Amino acid sequence: MTDGTSPSRPAAKIDTSRPHSARIWNYWLGGKDNYPVDRQVGDEIERLHPGIITYALADRAFLGRAVRYLAEEAGTRQFLDIGTGLPTVDNTHEVAQRVAPEARIVYADNDPLVLVHAQALLTSAPEGSTDYVDADLHDPDAIVTAAAKTLDFDRPIAIMLLGIVNFIADLDEAYAIVRRLMDSAPAGSHLAISHTTYGPAMDAAVEYWNRFGTPKLTQRTPEQIAAFFDGMDLLEPGVVSCSRWRPEAEPWGEPEEVALFCGLARKRA
Repeated sequence: MTDGTSPSRPAAKIDTSRPHSARIWNYWLGGKDNYPVDRQVGDEIERLHPGIITYALADRAFLGRAVRYLAEEAGTRQFLDIGTGLPTVDNTHEVAQRVAPEARIVYADNDPLVLVHAQALLTSAPEGSTDYVDADLHDPDAIVTAAAKTLDFDRPIAIMLLGIVNFIADLDEAYAIVRRLMDSAPAGSHLAISHTTYGPAMDAAVEYWNRFGTPKLTQRTPEQIAAFFDGMDLLEPGVVSCSRWRPEAEPWGEPEEVALFCGLARKRA
């Protein structure tokens, strides 16, 4: 939809009694779209893992660098961003349309609060299109069907799965979902993933999150994360800490590693 709007949907109920990952992430990134229960759990996770905000910022920076590469160097003009989270700054469409105003972006998420804010804030440049799909990653076919109203699945698409596959507990199901999404896209499409991995502080934070938060979080090894890209051409530097994926030059050397790993790969012809 060229004006960035979505069809009206029934008002969704927002559960303010339970913490939610999208709202906690928003809190860590300095946003205001969260509730006391989200801040309480977010503060406790930060106490267990003082570097968690650095991790959140590293993940956000990876999104920006990956989308800029895709729009500038790979010539990508279509993006399917699944697990959008609450809009903040430099969302996928903003980064992409800064390079290519004609870019078309579909966001997908199933959190009611995200839906409310997406309808208001995820607006497109007039030359392009931005839309929102109210759908669950557990049903990739529904996502593809809905996204096809805005995106052309006969042309390359960048499928963005940042901080979302780690909410699929079963590893085989997670691999199958990603394969189904990539099967729907033609050669020349790209897959971007960021995923929680292991580390002493992160382990404690995840254990606390899984006691009180929703949905539950699953950690995976870098090797398991790399397997999501099997059969694709993995771009340099491969599967690495989000802070170390093509970072901007810094006078104090290589950024510190974070327990969020990421990668970007191209689907072969």
